[in-house]
Amino acid sequence: MRGEREFDIQERTFTFAVRIVKLVNRLPRTTAGFAIGRQVVRSATSIGSNVQEADAAESKRDFIHKMSIAHKEARETRYWLRIVSAALLDDDEVQALIQESDELVRILYAIVENARRSSRSKTGR
Repeated sequence: MRGEREFDIQERTFTFAVRIVKLVNRLPRTTAGFAIGRQVVRSATSIGSNVQEADAAESKRDFIHKMSIAHKEARETRYWLRIVSAALLDDDEVQALIQESDELVRILYAIVENARRSSRSKTGR
């Protein structure tokens, strides 16, 4: 079932961050689990916060900058999730989160590129 909200990037990044927080609470209580857990929570929650900031951007350039940061954070989150899968916990939810992070990377990249193209076409470059 594909609802309209599924395609709302703000809602999607929020839901992703909540799922990450729940996942991190299941990681082993080890030095590696704590360290990697902190990293993945930081990067995953940053995706949505930057999307929110982009929504309130003061200019097209500011929008592109904030969405670019969200894209970079999505890539970083995907990296940490791959480490979680390889070294700490590998279950269906981790695999689903890796898939979702990959989709977010692609969506955010497309948003940034479309904004850049739209910005260039209006300036005649």
